[in-house]
This record gives sequence, structure tokens and C-alpha cells, in this order.
Amino acid sequence: MKIALLGYGKMGKIIEKIALDRKHEIVLTTSQENLHDLTQENLQKADVAIEFSTPSTVLGNIEACFKAGLPVVVGTTGWHHETAQMKEQCAYHKGALLYATNFSVGVNIFFHVNKMLAKLMNNYPYYDVQVEEIHHTQKLDSPSGTAITIAEGIIDNLEAKAGWVNVLTTDDAADDANIPVDQLLIESLRIENVPGTHTVIYDSEVDTIEFKHTAHNRNGFALGAVLAAEWIQGKKGFYSVEDMFDFNK
Repeated sequence: MKIALLGYGKMGKIIEKIALDRKHEIVLTTSQENLHDLTQENLQKADVAIEFSTPSTVLGNIEACFKAGLPVVVGTTGWHHETAQMKEQCAYHKGALLYATNFSVGVNIFFHVNKMLAKLMNNYPYYDVQVEEIHHTQKLDSPSGTAITIAEGIIDNLEAKAGWVNVLTTDDAADDANIPVDQLLIESLRIENVPGTHTVIYDSEVDTIEFKHTAHNRNGFALGAVLAAEWIQGKKGFYSVEDMFDFNK
């Protein structure tokens, strides 16, 4: 499989290594330094694109792939308010797109169990719930896309929560005194050299239940993105990672 890497930072380089280990070929890499190489001709040399750039460039990269007839796997976050528009573009160009806030196999298992746990906790309304996410200080968005997906999984399945509120803090405690009871707190912390830790906390007067995923490095994200690129081959349409990780079989 011939791959175009759109975004060639830390994640792009790890994806490249894993793709090569799986006997794929990298035919194009683009970053801020060589955006002039993002042409239809160059994109059409690939079988699939993997997009890990920035929130400011991701939409243009997706549209370039659609116009080139190239399936695209998108791991960049911070653009999902434009999902409806991109879905229309995908249908118009008869393209293929698979997106995820996190491609890690472990995180997607976490997403699935999180929904099941939230549904179960409807029976125990004396527990309140919040989400905590910790990332490296270079992370551009807050909360993380992964934390938003976790929050949405809780809100969709727990009757007590109707929305979420984010608090970004540099210490280990958020001031949540003014957060409405029906809003789910997402506390975001930024600490050097943390690939990503996400914790769902159910707290009551008598005890605390913590459900946590800790990434040791970025390799799990990168492997999942390459698996997604393999999965989308020959498909048309707009997919989320849940379509690839079908835990309901």
C-alpha cells in the first residue's frame, strides 16, 4: 500500500516507521515546510492518505484528498464542528474518509466500556462523575478529542448529564464550584512529556471509582492509524473509528 503522510511531525514520523515495518511504502510527506508538494498529481501517487497535521490545515488537506480521489484517514482533532460539511464533501466527491479522536486499540476498548459503565451508573445516582485528561504541554487543543469522545459516551448514556464544561488548569485541582450539576466537568492538565492519560472518576461520599487509560507512548495511536488505512481500502463513504472497531459483533 502506498501512503501519503499529511503532517510530518512526531506522529507522522512514528506512523512512517510502523507503516514501513508493515511493508507499506511512503510516497509523499507534507508539512508546513513543503506545502507546495500537496498537489493532486502527488496525492494520486498514493493509495491512501493519513492526515495528522493541525486544526488550521486539516480541512484543506481533507478537501485536497477528496478532489484527488484519495481515501483519507484523519487523526487531527479540533475540526469536528465541521463534520457535517466534510460529510457532504465526501458524498459529493464519492470519496472515503475515516476519522477518530484516537486510533489506539486500547483507547477504543476504553470508549466502549465507558459507555457500558455510564449506562450502569444510572442505577446509582449518588455518584457524580467527571473526566480528567493529562497531555504534554505542546498539545494545541483543550479538551483533547479523546476526552470529548469519552464525555459524549457518558452524556449519551447517563441521564444525569446533559453537556460538558472544560477547565484547563496547570495544577492538580480544578475549581468546579460554579459548574451546573447537569454538566460534566472535563478537567485538562498540561504536563511535560505525557503522551496522554484519561480518567473517568465516579465519586460519592463513601468511595471513588476510577476508570483510567494511560498511554506509554504514541505507538498505539500510530499503529491504529495504519490499521485504519488498511481497513479503508476499497471503501467509499464517511466513517468513524467505531465502524472499524465493531465491538458489537
